[in-house]
Amino acid sequence: MLRDKLLARLKDTRDAPNYQRLAAEVLGIRGAPPDLARRLVAQALVIEDRREVWRRAGRRICADAPPAPGVYTLRDPDGHALYVGKAVNLRRRLRAHFAERRWRAIKPELSRVADAEWIEVGSELEALLREADLIDVLQPLVNVQTGPPELSTRGVPRALVRDVIVVVPSVEQDSAELVGARVDGGWFIQRTRRSGADLPVHTNRLLRFFRSPLRRGFNESRLAPIVFSWLAGRGARATRLDPDASARGLRSRLAAVLRDEQLFVERVEQLR
Repeated sequence: MLRDKLLARLKDTRDAPNYQRLAAEVLGIRGAPPDLARRLVAQALVIEDRREVWRRAGRRICADAPPAPGVYTLRDPDGHALYVGKAVNLRRRLRAHFAERRWRAIKPELSRVADAEWIEVGSELEALLREADLIDVLQPLVNVQTGPPELSTRGVPRALVRDVIVVVPSVEQDSAELVGARVDGGWFIQRTRRSGADLPVHTNRLLRFFRSPLRRGFNESRLAPIVFSWLAGRGARATRLDPDASARGLRSRLAAVLRDEQLFVERVEQLR
């Protein structure tokens, strides 16, 4: 390691370090004046110290991360969000963040990563929504802030832009995620047990999300275009329901969907 080489040479010549020789032989910088050479060596040691901290943080984070789909947040030593991303395999994705080759071109902010947290998800749609929501809420330094997603930039067929409930698998095997999307951009996600035990409460909550003028308690971000865009592409065969039904009728239809094992095996069954 560069740091070890510098420290070893400094130890050997601690009485009178020749910084010009160190800069030339260890850093590959020839002809630097003495003061500049000394600053370059000191700077290299600081960078290498940071690199070692970064390496240790990466080893710890990657060892703890599960090999599962999810959304993750990288944080600095003060807990500030630096970057939010999604991954099919969290452990593999985080290992890529901390690969040795990354250090050579790493953004200064990401060199300060000290910790990470993640949310495991059961579907691509959930990952897309939770990633966008976290970026909106946390405003991480490294992510490009683009504002709420716009339908006009996504090429979504007009027929798909309507109030809808999408049923996708959950990370919990005995549950499913009910994703609500409104034409005005509002979105909502509710985990419910496949047994149907939660449906009386969750059906009423869904209907309040779609119909009530008082929508306190629901997410204020406008991420529904992500849902419509996903349904127009990779989620074209996803199970979806029309919320324009009575509470009893919607509850009955949801119960039928949740009992359908095909949804949770292929994850693509569509209910018409």
